[in-house]
Parts: sequence; structure tokens; C-alpha cells
Amino acid sequence: MTETPAPPRTSPLHDRHEALGASFTDFGGWNMPVRYTSDLAEHHAVRAAAGLFDISHMAEFRVDGETAAAFLDHVLAGRLSTMKIGKAKYSLVLAESGGIVDDVIVYRTGEQSFLVISNAGNRDAVAAAFDLAQRTWVPASTAVPDGATEIPEPVGGTGTPASDASIDSTTDARGSLTIEDVTDDYALIALQGPEARGILSSTPGVEITGTALVELGYYAWTEGTFDGAPLFVARTGYTGEDGYELMIPTAQAAALWDAVLAAGADRGLVPCGLAARDTLRLEAGMPLYGHELSRDIVPAQAGLGRVVAVDKEAFVGKDGLSSGPADAPVLVGLVSEGRRAGRAGYSVLHGDDTVGEITSGALSPTLGHPVAMAFVAPAASAIGTELSIDVRGTRIPATVTALPFYRRNA
Repeated sequence: MTETPAPPRTSPLHDRHEALGASFTDFGGWNMPVRYTSDLAEHHAVRAAAGLFDISHMAEFRVDGETAAAFLDHVLAGRLSTMKIGKAKYSLVLAESGGIVDDVIVYRTGEQSFLVISNAGNRDAVAAAFDLAQRTWVPASTAVPDGATEIPEPVGGTGTPASDASIDSTTDARGSLTIEDVTDDYALIALQGPEARGILSSTPGVEITGTALVELGYYAWTEGTFDGAPLFVARTGYTGEDGYELMIPTAQAAALWDAVLAAGADRGLVPCGLAARDTLRLEAGMPLYGHELSRDIVPAQAGLGRVVAVDKEAFVGKDGLSSGPADAPVLVGLVSEGRRAGRAGYSVLHGDDTVGEITSGALSPTLGHPVAMAFVAPAASAIGTELSIDVRGTRIPATVTALPFYRRNA
């Protein structure tokens, strides 16, 4: 008997998106806005002023306890135990083979507390990886720094596990360690663009109680409130622009969305969908899971070797990283002239030989010419190498270039 797939989930902001006339798409099992007006208008708004994105489909895990830092050092590719409270770090969940289960951002919220944000479609995979590691890991040490600030509990919530992917706590030779999937307790809103700070600073009801926005560094977070509700403000994003990601209890999400949109109305702020987010992240050379990242790709292939703390004595996937083939394809950027862009799945050629495949591609709205990311043979990966893309039977010349394609002005 065939099992009927579950219908896509909806964001706490779904009614707001419908009222704004959004078109929707299934993304990672969630029914999310793909656009409100036009992809180009939303893209340009983020580069020139600001855009507001609902990213509540992202998954959030709280990792707490005296061995939390050591556990994350074990289950993630990077070294999280040295991260200071108030900072954030990009990292990877690896399979034992060294392949990428997901890419995540980790925030240190206290001496024994962390927040891990993963991709929506990999929520269960990350939960399973954490669960397996929690059941099999034996820590070497439990050292953590001083200082403390905790992730706020949702108003009216318990902070208890909210889905089948939730993970139980353990207290044994590993010390106290609790991992909770709190995805359903919070909404996530991303405010991105050069006007982001001014808009957030002028949003009625928002009060920053921690580090001031003007002093907040990149890949750092601060705390605040919105109309009395706890507000987590991170200076991170996925667009190549400056901005903030706002985590708010679901009950207050719609009010915050409305307040930010109203505050930015005279500064060029517009609501933006996933289509604009995709072209923005492509221009910024940021990988997307399922395109540039997968279990079949190891970090070095995707240009993420720097993320891996290879000097750690042991971590999940370390042994697998040393056994990969030396001639594995590597990720490169490609630029072309004209208007025809390579798309995911299109072949990349060097002369008459197929040497790779496009993973993401588009006509860049900001740059005005086609850009793409592709995995190609190492021999064809040097910057300046002249290749071609098979665009529906027509070969389009393309040149290997350094990523990212676009960098914002400081």
C-alpha cells in the first residue's frame, strides 16, 4: 500500500503572504512564497535598499549542557568549542563517508548553550545525525569558557521538543547534554540589504537589550525584545548583503513582520520570495544544499575545506575525508556573455570533452550577464580556463572565474 505523502507545512506568516498576493512553492516540505511581484524587482530591492524574507522553514536545534561544546566539536566539521559567546560560525554536518549531510550556522548563546540552524529539507537528517552521535560519542574533555546568555524561551511555550525529530537528553559519562528541536516554537525572518540596520532600528516595538546594532559584528548575534517578546537578532544572511535574521516566538511573528514592513515602507523595503533569494545567493557564490552540496560531495570539492578543523583528534566523517578520489570534480564559477544562461544539469565541455555539470545558473540581475556554478574536472578548474556550456544544443562560451561573482561595498 502506497503511503500518502504529508501535505506541505505552512509558515506562521502564511496568512500575511496570501494577503500580499504571494505565489507559493513546495520547498523542503513547506509551502513558501516564491515571489510577490517579480523576481527581478525583489532581487534589485535587496541590492539597492532592503528585502524581507520569511525563512521560518529553516530548522532550529538547541544544544545545552556541560558537554555541549565538546559534542558539537564531535558531530560537526568545525571547531565550535573555541567560539565566543555572542558569535556565530558556519559549519557542516558530515556523514561517516565525509559527504555533506547539511550545512548549518551555529550560534553560541551561553557557556553551555548553542543554537544550530539547519536547512528545512534536512531537518530529519540533522536530527538523526545528532541522535546517533549522542548515543555513541564519548567526550575527551568538557572545557567551556565563562559567561552566559541563554536563548529566550518562547512566550507561552515550554521549550520542549516540538516534532518527531526531537532528541532526548542524556546524563551519563558524557555529562548532561540536551538537544531539542525547537523549530515549531519560533519563526525566522530575514531583513537583508543596505537599509536593513536603519529599518530595524526604527521598527516600533523593537528594543535591542544586548550589543547595539551599530556595534554588532558580522556573524554575531544580540538579544532584544519586540513588544515584550524575546527577540534573537543575528547579523547573518544568505544574500551577499548586510542584514539581520530575526528569531521570534511564533505567536509574535505576524506582528513583527507587519512592524518591519511598515518601518521600511519609505526606505524601499519589499517582501521577497525564494526566487529572489536564489539569484541573490548565486551571485554571492553561496552553496545550496541539493545543488552544490550533498552526501556525494566532500567539503574540499565544494571549496569548503577551510570549514573543516582537520587538526581535531576525531569527528564524524574525518576518516572518510582522507579516502576520497584525488580526481574528484571541484566547484567553480563560470561567467558568460549574452543572455542565455546555463541551468542546473547542463553539461560543461572543454573542447569536445564533457568535463562537468552546472549545479546552479542564471542571468545575473545585478551584473547583467550569465553566471553559474559547476562541478568540473580538476584539470579544467583553473581560473581563466575557457570552457563551454551546452544550452539546449548550443554551445555557449564560459570562463572559469573566482567566486563570489558579486561583493557588496563595505
